[in-house]
Amino acid sequence: MDLYFLILAFIFGTLIGSFLNVVSLRFNTGVGLGGRSKCMSCGKTLSWLDLVPILSFLVLRGSCRSCKSKISWQYPLVEFMAGVIFTLIFFAFPPTSYLSGVITLFQLVIACLLVVITVYDIKHKIIPDKFVYTFCILALVTLFIGGSSWWHIPSWQMLVAGPLLALPFAAMWFFSRGTWMGFGDAKLALGMGWLLGINGGVNAVILAFWIGAIASLAWIFYSRKKFKPRMEIPFGPYLILGLYIVLVFKIIVIDLHVVKAIFAL
Repeated sequence: MDLYFLILAFIFGTLIGSFLNVVSLRFNTGVGLGGRSKCMSCGKTLSWLDLVPILSFLVLRGSCRSCKSKISWQYPLVEFMAGVIFTLIFFAFPPTSYLSGVITLFQLVIACLLVVITVYDIKHKIIPDKFVYTFCILALVTLFIGGSSWWHIPSWQMLVAGPLLALPFAAMWFFSRGTWMGFGDAKLALGMGWLLGINGGVNAVILAFWIGAIASLAWIFYSRKKFKPRMEIPFGPYLILGLYIVLVFKIIVIDLHVVKAIFAL
């Protein structure tokens, strides 16, 4: 795909990421999504110059133009993350036709939901039902579109991939009474199974556990003086990272089809 188009995709993603920041911050606070953005400290209405994704944060050196209070790094990081994901989606799912354009649009909407889920889970250690159920529905719908026609009936293996991937997470949540794993992770795995299939879903989960283990050990070492033994570490962001590694880069660490063939010998 043309580099110029990918740059535009990144810019578009950062603009959407700015809005996703607002969604994640205002969700369940009683504050609607309408109205002008304001400084969280002094309440001054922000101009468009203060709202240019990433650039405004850098130019203002992470401070409010009026009261000089520090602005959270969440804003540029989420904007950058959305820009990267949008770029990767346009690269992996280029809209070369009307049908492929619809698939690209589905992937972009799913990406928006997963970005909000990531941010909210990191901040509040919970995955909101409204977002994760919407993700699951869209992931299920993707099974019915694509190929050579607008509509096709997915195989039973594709349909059961979601529940199969979610089952171990639901079991860990049930038997540990929520101490090992949150039920939101099971719901997230349900959509991942439908979006990636059982082979891709299992690989995404394996990558999520590997990345999560490395990141957790690094965090424990970095904050060893402040670390609490029962500190909650959200797993949803790692699942989403594993999802995109498999979805975009097709990384396979264990091929279940090969394993099945070996056991069949």
